[in-house]
Amino acid sequence: SWLSIVTPTWYHYGLSRHAAEALLLSNGCDGSFLLRTSQHEANCFALSVRAKDSVKHFTVKRCSGRYAFGFSSFPSLQDFMCHIANQPLLGSETGHLIVLKFPYPRWVEEPPIYESVCVHTAIQSGRQHSDLTPVATALGTKEGYLVKQGSIIKSWKQRWFTLSRNQLKYFKDKMFMEPIRTLDLTACSAVQFDYSRERINCFCLVFPERTFYLCAKSGAEADEWIRILRWKLSQIRRGR
Repeated sequence: SWLSIVTPTWYHYGLSRHAAEALLLSNGCDGSFLLRTSQHEANCFALSVRAKDSVKHFTVKRCSGRYAFGFSSFPSLQDFMCHIANQPLLGSETGHLIVLKFPYPRWVEEPPIYESVCVHTAIQSGRQHSDLTPVATALGTKEGYLVKQGSIIKSWKQRWFTLSRNQLKYFKDKMFMEPIRTLDLTACSAVQFDYSRERINCFCLVFPERTFYLCAKSGAEADEWIRILRWKLSQIRRGR
């Protein structure tokens, strides 16, 4: 198998995107990176890189025996590894510049410290292992403060936004229960960075009746909103 020739200590076979982000954010630093198998595309790798307080993911595609990365193509995986070893500077589509500095190893020594069980009492009897239901927040949800431009009076006001399923809601503030408005993303045609508002970290959502202009507190935060919203739109278009 072509995978069997991948032997660098920073290749994490079977590591998910979510786990890669958790590893790099909790134990890496700016410039830490790792290579993993892409979960969505056959014969592809994903290069996950920590860039300050976020993690960026880049595709390495295998086509006709060559390995394509950005605008470069390498005749073998070893050649690609050598390229990565030379600490290349990556420029992402959102304008971030990232230097690959520290490969994150597959094996990290951890102290063998475990808590001792002092109390072990059954709280609810009669349950079976089949009753255990794993619960986790969907990765397609997000919430946070954004500054929004008004439709008639073009002033900017901070609003609390929540994204769940195909709905983007915004509230007057975090403690308010009723949203000011609910945007149906099935009607949204595009999400993109916007440089026309004379504000930084600004992006827009294009709807038939109106374009909504929003600003995040940082470029990384705007980037994260844009990526998850674009992912939502792609899921909608696929009928998911």
